[in-house]
Amino acid sequence: MHAIKGQPHPFDSSRQLQRKLYLAAKKSRNRRFHALYDRIYRPDILWRAWVEVKANGGGAGIDGKSLQVIETEGVAEFLETLHRELKEGKYRPLPVKRVYIPKADGSQRPLGIPTVRDRVVQQACRIVIEPVFEANFQDCSYGFRPKRSAVQAVQKVKDDLVFGWQVVDADIRGSFDNLNHELLMSLVARRISDRRVLKLIRSWLKSGIMVAGEWEAVDGGTPQGGVISPLLANIYLHVLDMYWMRDFSHLGKLVRYCDDFVIVCYHRWQAEEAMKAVQGIMKRLKLELHPEKSKLVNLNEAGFDFLGFHFHKVQSRVSGKSAPLTWPSRKAMKAIRTKIHDLTSVSWLRIPLQEILSNLAPVIRGWCGYFRRGNATDQLQALDRYVRRRLYKNFWRRGNRCPFGKVS
Repeated sequence: MHAIKGQPHPFDSSRQLQRKLYLAAKKSRNRRFHALYDRIYRPDILWRAWVEVKANGGGAGIDGKSLQVIETEGVAEFLETLHRELKEGKYRPLPVKRVYIPKADGSQRPLGIPTVRDRVVQQACRIVIEPVFEANFQDCSYGFRPKRSAVQAVQKVKDDLVFGWQVVDADIRGSFDNLNHELLMSLVARRISDRRVLKLIRSWLKSGIMVAGEWEAVDGGTPQGGVISPLLANIYLHVLDMYWMRDFSHLGKLVRYCDDFVIVCYHRWQAEEAMKAVQGIMKRLKLELHPEKSKLVNLNEAGFDFLGFHFHKVQSRVSGKSAPLTWPSRKAMKAIRTKIHDLTSVSWLRIPLQEILSNLAPVIRGWCGYFRRGNATDQLQALDRYVRRRLYKNFWRRGNRCPFGKVS
């Protein structure tokens, strides 16, 4: 469905609804909204949800129906069925498919993949309820929010470091897996009184997971991979933002990107008090900081990593003053090298060279587009040399002469 020149965009009606809900919520911070469920199954909302789910991609859930299969069978019929099931109260979510993805430290991160059907309904719900909570969210929160990004969070930390020397580098242990369902639902209910919406959200939390063909119940958490999960995590961790801005902002500047956050302080004692305050808030949320990954950092002695960047203060050769600089972290450099290695490995010799270059281009362009905002000249040059070495090796194994010449 595309916009026709001179005609309103097909998403205009859903955006108007979002704006009305946001303004109403902003006008009355304590208002509870009671008539939202019927908006979720509106045809325009479901259509927008489908378009956004399709744009995000992703695999099939336990029913085996991928985005391509649904397109083949007919999107209109698919959405009409969802509309009818939601309107008649017959919609029931299926369990999520549990898969594991490797982490840099050798461990595995559990990922839950809902069915496409459930992802569309979750996205429709998110479209409707997100503006209500956006009206309350604090400016220190940047993750998975409209018109906010990781780049903005990185820049805010860099700005705060101009006058800050002590940093609380915090990591919440398994936040997505450990959200308390009852506390989460009580936080949602502070703004949403529509029982059908609350029941819908609870049904996703309690749908369970499928592991090796066996259903398992879940007592807490929201699956990483669920469309609505980032919003629910933000609603949950908004408690941290709220307490900090109200009671502890004099200690330092909080910058949070979903479950990853730092606090920039001026004095050491402020950082120590900030760490104690955060630990107290975590107890209220029934969460805990990772003891090995959460630490206090003195910028006179060391740096820290946040959102893929390494932050450090470096003394200027001209003025003699220290200024915060950022460049890709070691973990980020290792991750991009691994991707480039995989795309140019021996197993790809049967793939046409042009296809390899076409696959490499968006990966490198996206990575460089994100990290070029920092002080990453050395890292970008090192990455360029690595790409050339990998391509030279690939050309050599094919018996071709590399157009770049020999690369050391």
